Amino acid sequence: MDVNGKVVLLTGGSAGIGREIAHQLKAKGAGVVLTGRDPARLDAMRTEGFEVLAADLSNAAGVDALVAALGDRSIDILINNAGQLVDHDFRKGAPDADAADDGIYANLSAPIRLITALVPRLRDRPQAAIVNVTSGLAIAPAARQPVYCATKAGLRFYTLALREQLRDTSIRVIEALPPVVDTQMNAGNPMKKMSADECARQIVAAIERGRDEANIGMTRTLRIVESIAPSLARRITLRF
Repeated sequence: MDVNGKVVLLTGGSAGIGREIAHQLKAKGAGVVLTGRDPARLDAMRTEGFEVLAADLSNAAGVDALVAALGDRSIDILINNAGQLVDHDFRKGAPDADAADDGIYANLSAPIRLITALVPRLRDRPQAAIVNVTSGLAIAPAARQPVYCATKAGLRFYTLALREQLRDTSIRVIEALPPVVDTQMNAGNPMKKMSADECARQIVAAIERGRDEANIGMTRTLRIVESIAPSLARRITLRF
């Protein structure tokens, strides 16, 4: 797909991977409408020429407000990038159940609700795409992040089924599976991290090339290991 002239709705576009995706798509001629929760970050992106919409995607009302704010404009590409990393480790103490609920909604329910609302207008476009950003941890989980892993695995399987449903439409369904990326969300993670810029570059390339799946960085290696020995892949990731 040639992204020049396409209108993109990008959730979580004011920081991290999303911010880099926004810049790269804009440089290629796309019109990017991005969402976020931090007013200062949204203001910064607005001054750079992006259209921004404040959106809290941790609940249904926030998703519905975003859809209402879009009005009836045409959308060519929906990128579900927003996500929450929930601290849910019983080895450290009792987890916050409300935080888990918010994370489950933001990571899984919100993309599903947004897709449900926008598929009719995406169908009307001659070329369209839905990009769901999951994670290498959707393949094999890390012990310290069970809620995050569960939601990303859920979104992965939703994406696989959605792709089959929309196979005969103009909408291409793409899954992007990043490794650990150098963002604020991973500030406390000691593992080697990919730059947000490079991760975004590979996601944009997957859109342009019409790929169904983008296994990014170390996720490619994990996918190979998982295809040969799933239990080994789990043993590797569960240590983290």
